[in-house]
Amino acid sequence: MKHMSKYTFSICFLFAVFFVQAQELPTAPISKEINSEKPKSKTTKVVTEIKTDSVPLKKDRYGLRLGVDLYKLTRGLYDKDYKGVEFVGDFRLTKNYYLAAELGIEDKTTDDDRLNSTATGTYLKGGFDYNMYNNWLDMENIISVGLRGGFSTFSQQLNSYKIYSADKYWGEIPSITDGTKYTGLTAAWAEVAVGMKAKVFNNVFVGFGIQLKMLLANKDPDNFENLYIPGFNRTYDGSFGVGFNYTVSYFIPLYKKTVKVPETEKKGTKK
Repeated sequence: MKHMSKYTFSICFLFAVFFVQAQELPTAPISKEINSEKPKSKTTKVVTEIKTDSVPLKKDRYGLRLGVDLYKLTRGLYDKDYKGVEFVGDFRLTKNYYLAAELGIEDKTTDDDRLNSTATGTYLKGGFDYNMYNNWLDMENIISVGLRGGFSTFSQQLNSYKIYSADKYWGEIPSITDGTKYTGLTAAWAEVAVGMKAKVFNNVFVGFGIQLKMLLANKDPDNFENLYIPGFNRTYDGSFGVGFNYTVSYFIPLYKKTVKVPETEKKGTKK
């Protein structure tokens, strides 16, 4: 009986030792997995930082854009009293600023209630545009606001006029043909120009613009006022005028500048 109890105690002791060792064996791989995950997280962090700091680059084109106003060019086809042409151009100085200019010739006959006159002359406008549109990669569209100073030299020919008569008995006096021509006339004005240009083909742009004008100086003929000033348009509204153009132009690239592109802009082009 004594030997049996010793044998039973030995078997129980062996089972206890085996059980303890079996509990300790799985702990080693777990600790290794925990230790192996730490360098993995550090590696991921480094890769993320490198990807965030890598900013893509693009090159903006700088050059001269030349075009013509189709509105003035085609107006003579349906308006017998008008002939004219306007050439437009701009040069890109910085990312958003452009030097801009317009040069034109106009011949406009104005038939008023009391007189008929023809204004013929040239004009030049110069100033700058600011592009408010944020282009994506490879886009060169423009939504601009700008300022111009305009100057015109022209002549006025008084074709005919009517003398006002308050006498109802004799009625309206017929028009009197004159034909006197006044030369050496000048005018100057300032204007705010708002417009847009869109790239439709490689280097080809179409656009339209509206100009709000304020007359600063005006040399009138001796016997009547200027009803129309080339470049400024009609003067019925006193010192204020409005203009409109519809242009097609060609861009001549001269050089490029490298700029950084935000990551959000790069993603926007992929959508």
